[in-house]
Amino acid sequence: MAVQFQETSRTFSQTLSQVADTIETQEQVTLRELLMLIGEQGLLLFCMILVVPFLFPVSIPGVSTVFGAVIILIGIGVTLNRLPWLPEGLLKRTFETKGLVPTFRSGAQRFAFLDNLLRPRLSALSGNLLIDRLNGFMLTFAGVLLIFPLGLIPFSNTLPGIAVLLLAAGLLQRDGLMILLGYVFNLLTVIYFGALALGAIAAGQGIASLIGS
Repeated sequence: MAVQFQETSRTFSQTLSQVADTIETQEQVTLRELLMLIGEQGLLLFCMILVVPFLFPVSIPGVSTVFGAVIILIGIGVTLNRLPWLPEGLLKRTFETKGLVPTFRSGAQRFAFLDNLLRPRLSALSGNLLIDRLNGFMLTFAGVLLIFPLGLIPFSNTLPGIAVLLLAAGLLQRDGLMILLGYVFNLLTVIYFGALALGAIAAGQGIASLIGS
C-alpha cells in the first residue's frame, strides 16, 4: 500500500508533552502504545519522538537497538513508498516510563524551536517520489548508525540521532533545509565512527608493540 506523509497539525513539542502527560501514570509503556499515542501525526513524527532519548549526553540503556530498528523499518517504508511492517515482538516491547517521561518533557522544552523553524523550502530536496526514496534511504542509514553498539562513547548516539530528527522533520514538513542538514549529520557520524575505528586500531597496535618489546 502506497503511503503519503502529510504535514502535521500539532507541533513537535506539543506532541512530546502530550505523550509524557499520558504515560506518566503508567510504570511501563509498550512500543504499540507509543505509536497509538502519535495517531494521525504519522510515522515520521514517531521517528522524531523515538530519537529524543539519544539527543542528550547520557542515553537510556537498552532502547537504542529497539528504537533504532523501528526507525530503520520506517525508513525502509519511506524508501519503498509503502506503509512499513513492524514485527509484533517489537510492538510488544515494554519500557520503563520513569526514564522516558522526563526525557520527553525535556525534549519538548529544548526542541520547541523546531516548531517555528520548520516550513516548506528547498523543494528540490523533497516533494517528489524519486528524491523521497533517496531521503528514505538516508533515514534508514541513520537508523543503522544509531544501533551501533557504541552507546557509552560520547556523541555516538547523538550524531545519528540528530540526523534522524532532521531527516524525519524535513520529510514531514517538506523542509529541504532540514533534509540537507540531516545528510550533513549522517556524514559527520560516518567521519566520527571512522575516527573512532582508526583510534582503536592505533591503540591496538601500540599495545601490541609494547607487549612485543
